[in-house]
Amino acid sequence: MTDLVTGADGLPRCAWGASTPDYAAYHDEEWGRPLRGDDALYERLTLEAFQSGLSWLTILRKRQAFRLAFDRFRIEKVAGYGEPEVARLLADAGIVRNRAKIEAAIANARAALELPEGLSALLWSFAPSPRPARPHSNAFVPALTAESTAMAKALKKRGFRFVGPTTAYALMQATGMVDDHLADCHVSGDPTVA
Repeated sequence: MTDLVTGADGLPRCAWGASTPDYAAYHDEEWGRPLRGDDALYERLTLEAFQSGLSWLTILRKRQAFRLAFDRFRIEKVAGYGEPEVARLLADAGIVRNRAKIEAAIANARAALELPEGLSALLWSFAPSPRPARPHSNAFVPALTAESTAMAKALKKRGFRFVGPTTAYALMQATGMVDDHLADCHVSGDPTVA
């Protein structure tokens, strides 16, 4: 597989983004576009944690079920979950039923409520400035960076779980803190596009 492919629509895109219709929509419409807002970023952080050890396609295909199961990722709502909600989530076949990840999602919501500046402000404080240029090939796309390592450390210090440097970098890629679309990909490289 080459790093960049031209789809049936004639548009060049990152090869992973052309591998399935689900990935194509995610690649073209969401991935790498700046995302802000505490609940929106909490959702992405939670889904990246659930993805750990799994395919992102699995999570993407279960995203609607996750949204329903976790009250649309409203931080205040999830922070109030207790054992009855954990039991409900563990019984929900529509999501990934992993107790440690479910408990981490709840703990992370509680930790997010404690952030005086809010989750969005904290996470975006680790975005490199200026944003690095787009890579020309996947060989130049890192799995983690100094910024993602610092983000993971800051989150762990504040009580967050399942937030290692690689997960933090995947979050940075997904939410437009960095733009790892390849240089010749058709998706707009304008960092103001949301």
